[in-house]
Amino acid sequence: MATSASSKLSKAVKPQYMDLPQGDQVQVMYIWIDGTGEGLRCKTRTLDSEPKTIEDLPEWNFDGSSTYQSEGSNSDMYLIPQAMFRDPFRKDPNKLVLCEVLKYNHKPAETNLRQMCKKIMDMVLNQHPWFGMEQEYTLLGTDGHPFGWPSNGFPGPQGPYYCGVGADKAYGRDVVEAHYKACLYAGVKICGTNAEVMPAQWEFQIGPCEGIEMGDHLWIARFLLHRVCEDFGIVASFDPKPIPGNWNGAGCHTNFSTKEMREDGGLKYIEESIERLAKRHQYHIRAYDPKGGLDNARRLTGHHETSNINEFSAGVANRGASIRIPRSVGQEMKGYFEDRRPSANCDPYTVTEALVRTCLLNEDGDEPKGTA
Repeated sequence: MATSASSKLSKAVKPQYMDLPQGDQVQVMYIWIDGTGEGLRCKTRTLDSEPKTIEDLPEWNFDGSSTYQSEGSNSDMYLIPQAMFRDPFRKDPNKLVLCEVLKYNHKPAETNLRQMCKKIMDMVLNQHPWFGMEQEYTLLGTDGHPFGWPSNGFPGPQGPYYCGVGADKAYGRDVVEAHYKACLYAGVKICGTNAEVMPAQWEFQIGPCEGIEMGDHLWIARFLLHRVCEDFGIVASFDPKPIPGNWNGAGCHTNFSTKEMREDGGLKYIEESIERLAKRHQYHIRAYDPKGGLDNARRLTGHHETSNINEFSAGVANRGASIRIPRSVGQEMKGYFEDRRPSANCDPYTVTEALVRTCLLNEDGDEPKGTA
């Protein structure tokens, strides 16, 4: 099993330094999305006192030419703090802060999709849009081979691994448990986790979150997963189809509701939203992975609990549909629906923005309507 060199360093040495007092000073790790739209970067600065609100955090900058975000001749990019969390690695009073990235002219960087999402969410505050996202991922060795798989072959076929227990069924549970606790400590709204259908594939769920909070919490949860995996010397992949063939892909099923949907008679509003989504399938497919649908084309085949990427479908308790209405929602006539199309490597800001545009702002057509 290929693990990183750093994971082989003695873990007994570091704690004696991490436990040293730091006075009133605080370490704040600034985190941002890089120019790939999928990778995360971070760096740390010292503040003289513990920040209590976002307003206490200064703007910062970084070299965008080294993160696929600018040319070397004009490389300074700005980090604008947006959401603050407790740091589970350095512990209190130290912080993690998720930042937006602005270019030299203070316009959003190409992969800063948060700013537009926030504008759209602010337009529907009175409808209280709630989201819950189910983040699937695959654990890999540093050689790209799935964690725990035979080096020259495959494990037994799918069947015993989903929510499985035992060393021959659950591959990498230590990572999952450490990540769960890190999220809880940080203040991330993690609400569950489980082993998935393919061995070495897992899922965690974030939510319910309202509005822009959904994207903020999922991105930090992803960051925490990468950091935990770094400590264990392995890699977390959000590739939507990491292993070709008869193995499940990885998605990020997105559950969505509004205040009206959650109240008595809400099924009517759920059905109206699904009708709008049916007329705008291609727009959503393009919004649901960072490559405009090309990544999802490997996953949404109509097999392995997915719908066909070229067709829109909806049904009660149907995991082969684009949109699933949970059976309990059909019975209670209120609640939420699940959009099963987003890929594991989707940008949650884009996904949640697209749902609000179509379902609540009644947009149509294959392109998002502009906002001032």
